[in-house]
Amino acid sequence: MRINFKNLTVQVLIAIVLGIIVGATFPEFGAKLKILADIFIKLIKMLIAPIIFLTVVIGIGSMGDVKKVGKIGGKALIYFEIVSTFALAIGLIVVNIVKPGKGFNTEAANGADVSQYTDAAAAEHGLGAFIMQIIPDNVVGALANGELLPVLFSAVLFGLAAAAIGEPAKPVIKFFEQVADIFFKIVNMVMKVSPIGAFGAMSYTIGNFGLKSLGNLGFLMLSVYITMFIFIVVIIGAITRYFGFSIFKFIKYIKDEIFIVIGTSSSESALPSMMRKLENYGCSKQVVGLVIPTGYSFNLDGTSIYLSMAAIFIAQAYGVDLDIWHQITLLAILMLTSKGAAGVTGSGFITLAATLAAFPMIPVEGIALLIGVDRFMSEARAVTNLIGNGVATVVVSKMEKEFDTEQEKRALSGQIAQS
Repeated sequence: MRINFKNLTVQVLIAIVLGIIVGATFPEFGAKLKILADIFIKLIKMLIAPIIFLTVVIGIGSMGDVKKVGKIGGKALIYFEIVSTFALAIGLIVVNIVKPGKGFNTEAANGADVSQYTDAAAAEHGLGAFIMQIIPDNVVGALANGELLPVLFSAVLFGLAAAAIGEPAKPVIKFFEQVADIFFKIVNMVMKVSPIGAFGAMSYTIGNFGLKSLGNLGFLMLSVYITMFIFIVVIIGAITRYFGFSIFKFIKYIKDEIFIVIGTSSSESALPSMMRKLENYGCSKQVVGLVIPTGYSFNLDGTSIYLSMAAIFIAQAYGVDLDIWHQITLLAILMLTSKGAAGVTGSGFITLAATLAAFPMIPVEGIALLIGVDRFMSEARAVTNLIGNGVATVVVSKMEKEFDTEQEKRALSGQIAQS
């Protein structure tokens, strides 16, 4: 079988392997290559806010039916809550069965400085703070700073106003569509350098933490990876089967985005191209514009699994015995704290710190035990988040009868160019 080196997936895979080799052979040099990953992610992040704003406005504004917007948004939020709760629960079940933290030596966490996470958690979490985060001081500032939730909030209001105005607003929507096409063209240009970003990220990871770090806390890492695999195949797989499509064919269809996420450990890096892929797959522009951006704040399945497993792991490591009611309480807290995770830099640790601060039975300094391997688990989180939000978009499209089955067949057969 001939290998197509022009294929993006092949290029990213080669870049990841080369990154591991360079990081292991020249660790100091490899650690410095993080700048390549930072540049790529920054290129993507500069596009995310305007693309989300434009896509949401176009999606809502072109509907002309405010009630339909409410229906799609309502169904999406209900779906997010149900599925993310399943993710939290399955994480709790698996970590209680395998007990990766039992007998763990916690001396490594003694005296560790975790104030950067606890301080950020105190500042960023709580219902009042979360609501204030959503409402921007001004729309332009939210766009300039790339603040996902405020941009989404502003776009929904703008789109609803355009839908209410109706026909006179159509030229504005048409203009936004043309601007969005330009931004997606820029995305295509940026994605051509994604293998360089993946190479830099992997070189840094191995160069900074070393190959042996892949084995540290390996049991927890293996447990997290297996749990996410079970969640995708069993839970998400059952959902896709019920709605008439295959999880395996869908994963194959978005493989380019998955490998970019693996290389960069950021689900945001694939967000713009994922939105275009879903439209090509048969989802309507309106549903894609509403569900994907919202899902990045409210449907973080991978993050939910990680948070529940990490919290119980720390409890096990410190010998804290939690009965069923304690764990149900922890689950309820996680259902709240996990929702705003995407809008916070270093979301995994900060959200975990916020959770433990609200659940004082588990020592918050225990998050220091996870610092060394969090980088490796973040890849699994990001991939699971990506797949979960992609499936959610297809499901809501099918529920709203906004899905083109014939286009799905063409996309899966490679008849539609993924540009």
